Amino acid sequence: MNLSELKSLLTEHSASHFRIRLPDGAAVPVSFHVTEIGRLHKTFLDCGGKLRESTTCQLQVWVGEDYNHRIETGKMAAILEKAKSILPDDSVPVEIEYEDRVISQYTIREFEKLEDAIVLVLANKHTECLAPELCGLPSIDRLPSIGGSAPCCGPTGCC
Repeated sequence: MNLSELKSLLTEHSASHFRIRLPDGAAVPVSFHVTEIGRLHKTFLDCGGKLRESTTCQLQVWVGEDYNHRIETGKMAAILEKAKSILPDDSVPVEIEYEDRVISQYTIREFEKLEDAIVLVLANKHTECLAPELCGLPSIDRLPSIGGSAPCCGPTGCC
């Protein structure tokens, strides 16, 4: 889900509760806070030697001891509006960072509309080889290269 889709969803259902479900089906406690909204820009060299970059909007979710705290979709939309100056491109994907024994980052797989709530259903993030042609893997091309350079590993495999 990208930022514009999330904003539209929240605005369209501004009187609903805002909930989050983890990939294993467990719910993030309803008393969660959104403690950070960030634009994460990553510039990196893939295992094939290509310079790449990616940008995401990351929402950090934290559960405190104030068990009566609740966040509604309208309030979440207002929080995103306040972050507009650091999130000028609404086409970026949104990810959720949440700690449950370890800090994990999740993508948003889909949403569910319940009678009184919007539920973001999360999916696990995965690592993958971005130079499959060097490793003998099927080709994938999801991240744009920002510079052409020779592979760091040569034709026989990844670094």
